[in-house]
Amino acid sequence: MTVATVAVMMMFALIVMSVYSFVTSKTYQSSYFSYQIFVSLLLVYVVVLIGFGFIYFWLSIHDILLIEFSNPPEEFSLIEAFAHAFYFSGVTLMTVGYGDITPIGWGRIIALIEALIGYILPAAFIFKIGQHKEFVQANKKIANRQDE
Repeated sequence: MTVATVAVMMMFALIVMSVYSFVTSKTYQSSYFSYQIFVSLLLVYVVVLIGFGFIYFWLSIHDILLIEFSNPPEEFSLIEAFAHAFYFSGVTLMTVGYGDITPIGWGRIIALIEALIGYILPAAFIFKIGQHKEFVQANKKIANRQDE
């Protein structure tokens, strides 16, 4: 095995162990983390990624929209255009981009909107956890009053 393969396997094992430890620890049970909110966030990310991916794909089959490595694209098959559109959508949503694919024309505005959504979603997730915490605390107060 190569060193890179061993490193990837070790990182994967550490991630799995960390998630297992988080879920089974007592700290998690007393926290305000919610699987429902987390899964909702993931679903929103997937829907946004797919939606923008289809927008980039639709625009790329009608016009040159995404340029790879600063060169105009050669003839791409539909499958390659589809893959580029979804790759670019994912990279734009979750980071500020790698720079290997550059949008032109209207694609720049669409990419800015997608990047803005990618920045806002984690903040909305944290805000929702705060609301969930307040909701849980309010319910505890109501339950304590009813017990008295």
